[in-house]
Parts: sequence; structure tokens; C-alpha cells
Amino acid sequence: MVLLGATGSVGESTLRVIAAHRDKLELVGVAARTNHARLAQIARDFAVPHVAVFDDDAYQAAKAADFPAGTRLHGGVNGLVELARLPEADLVLVAVVGTAGLAPSLAALAAGKDLALASKEILVLAGKFIMAEARRHGAKLLPVDSEHSAVFQCLEGHPPARGGGTRADHVRRIVLTASGGAFREWPAERLAHVTPSDAVKHPNWAMGPKITVDSATLANKGLELIEAQWLFGLRAEQCTAVIHPQSIVHCLVEFTDGAMLAQLSPPSMTFPIQHALLHPARAPGVEPALDFTKLLGLEFRPVDEGRYPCFRLARQAMMAGGIAPAAFNAANEVAVASFLDGGIPFLAIPGIIDQTLQTVENFEPPTLEAVLEVDALARRTATNLLRRAS
Repeated sequence: MVLLGATGSVGESTLRVIAAHRDKLELVGVAARTNHARLAQIARDFAVPHVAVFDDDAYQAAKAADFPAGTRLHGGVNGLVELARLPEADLVLVAVVGTAGLAPSLAALAAGKDLALASKEILVLAGKFIMAEARRHGAKLLPVDSEHSAVFQCLEGHPPARGGGTRADHVRRIVLTASGGAFREWPAERLAHVTPSDAVKHPNWAMGPKITVDSATLANKGLELIEAQWLFGLRAEQCTAVIHPQSIVHCLVEFTDGAMLAQLSPPSMTFPIQHALLHPARAPGVEPALDFTKLLGLEFRPVDEGRYPCFRLARQAMMAGGIAPAAFNAANEVAVASFLDGGIPFLAIPGIIDQTLQTVENFEPPTLEAVLEVDALARRTATNLLRRAS
């Protein structure tokens, strides 16, 4: 397998899974944006023959890094594509943040390799193009996000509807669970005083700063609903979410007969990652399972869209379709980056997104290039809005 985004939180969890199952998984390529020192250590620990650093400045510095003899160093986005096409790779796991994961994902699918997806932007920006490429080459898409892995597992064993169709034809709706983020218990008036250091302290999960802020705003859950729509061939109105503070139930799938299945596991990314890497096989996990000899409470609450306006905006973008989800994603990234840098307050994030969505005209993109142009336009629009607000 190839791991793109090896030094982030998903990458580190993936390495734990590979280390526990070396008899089943062989790492033939790893990539990171800048952290060439960590990549060199991974190459030594796992005897990885191909390494890529896709930030140009970091790639130049990496040439002097202490990589094992025989390790081949690749650079730039082309380096990610080269790793994704490696003849010896069967599976490519993409955990690269941002649009940098698009080209290697399409390259892996075009080469007939199975794709494990942990990067939200790929399906939010280019869902119809990614799904078409997977169908064209008979490649599997394996979800790595805990919620999408949960839906995937709940749908396993359900055959397509009679007379054609898909497994999703049996589904009335899917319900993804959200922890509610770092401020779920805070009184609303206190949110005006949120600091970046407050926002990156997730109560359940260990994640990077940007996704932790997205969890606090529930933008993350909105993006996951858009992903789910593409992954499972659902209509927008079939995708919803609830607050579940314990992060133990990762989804509920309601079928057309009213029956509902749920998937449960502790809040650790090693569980969905292992399911994607070893699918369809099962093997002992790297962390303990749930212990039902101890008191275990499960709580569910409806999402208050007044408290979580980013979730409302994401759902509106999903309902609108076209390039609206891409514009939402771009504006959210710009606004969150500004918040983390101290440029805007926490409560200003949804306003930037909303104004961007109102400014960027929606349409159905004919090509991937059109989507990327809208992504750039939405980023410029959000950046200009930030400048005016400062």
C-alpha cells in the first residue's frame, strides 16, 4: 500500500495498524507535505522504497535528509502522482489535506488501484468525477472517516435491490453522529470569547487543528454528509446528523422497513483505518474494544442549527449541489485559517462562508478544471471579505 499524508494524525494511526499487521500489509510508498525528517524515520522503520515530499522548499531540503540507502525521493504534486501509480501498490490511502490529494486520487483510480479516502476535500470538490473514474476502472473506494466506515459496514451484506440498483436503495436515511465539539456544553454567550487554543482541544478525538475547529463549528459534519451522498449514492434529503457526545456510535442507518442498524467502536481512528486496509477481512484490532462490564451511557440530541450555523450552511450547499459544496469548503478553510491565526473571532467563521456562498454563482461544473477554478475563486472571495473585515 501507499500512504499519502503519513505524518498527520490519520497517517500516524495508519502506521500503528500497519505495524500490527506486517504479515498482511506492506508499505511501499509514503508522502508528506514538509516533514522529511519523520518520513526518513518511517522509511527506516518500515523499509519503504519510495518517499515523496510535495512542498517544493521542503523537497529541496529533504535531498540532504538521512533516508535509508536505496530509498527513492519524489518531489511536488507529481511525486504524489508517481507514488499513487506505483506498479507494486494495490491500495492507496489518501490523507492529504486540501486539493493536493485530487491528482493522486484520480491517478490511483486510473491505474486500477483501490482508494482509501481520509481527505474530505476529494469528494466534496470532485465527487462526480471521482466516482465516475472509480466506475470506469473497476476500482473500490474504501471510506476511512469513522462515520463513513460505519455506514459502509452497516450496508455490507445488503444486496442490491431486485431488478437492479444499489444497496442504498434499501436505505431511507443515514444519520451520522457528531460529538458536538469542544464547546457543546458552553453557554452561547461564552462563544464570543473562544480562543484558538480553546478550539483545538477536542473532548474525544485526537486530530489536527483545522479539523478540530471544524468539529467545534460542525462544518466537519456538514462536509461528511456531502461525502456520504457521493459514497453511497444518496439524495441530499437522505443524509442527516445528530449530536452524540460519547463518540461511540458512529452512524445509524435506517432502512426502508423502519429497522435501524448502528456501528459502535471506541473513538479511535485505528478502527476504521484497519477496516479499510484489510477489507473484507477482519483481524484483531490495535486498541481495546468497548468494555460492557463498565457503565456505558449513550446520548443523542438533535443538532441545533442556530448554535451551529456552519452545519446549516453546509446542508444548504449540499441541497443546492453544483459547485456550492466546493465553495463552502474553500470559504471554510480560509475562515478557519484566519481564526487560528488570530485574524477573526470564532463566531465570524460562518459569516465569511455565508457571504462567499452568496457571492459565488452556483452552476453544475462540466469539468474538474471548472471545479478547481471555483475553488480558487471562493478562496479569493473569502480572503477579500476577511480584508474588508479587518
